[in-house]
Amino acid sequence: MNDRSLTKMKKSGGPVHLSERTWGYLFAGPAFALVSLIALAPIAAALWLSLRQQLPIFGIDEFVGIRNYLQLWGDDRFWAACRTTLYFTALSVSAELLLGFGFALLLNRLSDGAGRGLRWAHVMIILPWAIPTVVSAQIWAWLYQPDYGLLNYLLHAAGVTGGRIDWLADPDWAIHAAVVMDVWKTTPFAALLLLAGLKTVPRELYAAARVDGAGAWEQFRRITLPLLMPVVVIVLVFRTMDAVRVFDAVFVLTGGGPGNSTETLSIYAYKTLFQTLQFGYGSALATAMFVLAALLSMLYLALLRRHVQESA
Repeated sequence: MNDRSLTKMKKSGGPVHLSERTWGYLFAGPAFALVSLIALAPIAAALWLSLRQQLPIFGIDEFVGIRNYLQLWGDDRFWAACRTTLYFTALSVSAELLLGFGFALLLNRLSDGAGRGLRWAHVMIILPWAIPTVVSAQIWAWLYQPDYGLLNYLLHAAGVTGGRIDWLADPDWAIHAAVVMDVWKTTPFAALLLLAGLKTVPRELYAAARVDGAGAWEQFRRITLPLLMPVVVIVLVFRTMDAVRVFDAVFVLTGGGPGNSTETLSIYAYKTLFQTLQFGYGSALATAMFVLAALLSMLYLALLRRHVQESA
């Protein structure tokens, strides 16, 4: 059918054949509309609110442009929260990736002899991830309890320390205590994703590498890691986004203390929004946190794109 006959058919009201791309847009349209309604609309509302000074208790509601962001630039508490957030993110995500790799390799090795033991291993590893974060944080708060906590008891019994460590009241220990809790809670997520990636690596590649005399480290460096790089980036993106906006784990453990030493961007934004009711400035804090997570995610994707180009 040529263009002239198609034009005649359109004029006569006959059936019109749409391309696959057009059908794709039509079917995906409702999903895009739903995502826009649920996700993009609140983001746009927060951006608009960040350009205003809104204090309901004083009846103040006025457009101030970028003044809230200029205030952020000179806010020492904001930069301290940024440093705490980035430090928490770097420690927790690095530890979760390394431990997740270890557990994934272990489970992949155990899968060669599948049985009840393997199923129990999966259950034990995924159990921390299944527990709600608030419950996990409260459990660890009890473990960190200075007088009756299990951790201090074990350290004292082992003779490691004869004193009393107040894990959550010491500024030097508190942030690391929160990191340990977060690593315990979310390492299973990284392990399961990496295990799924390991299942896609052909066994023949390892067999050929062993024939060529490659050891375990060479197989991991030359085969496992390059083929798992897309999965690694996915783990990094998801875990970094979660770590940058961490709230419930740290808030239950320390509330941002002692002395704001564990105050992350999300906790600072929460206190500004709901304790001092500075809706405009709090929205600017939330926007800054969103931008930070987006920049880190874009960095990971750029590294993945570079890796793919070098491997091609």
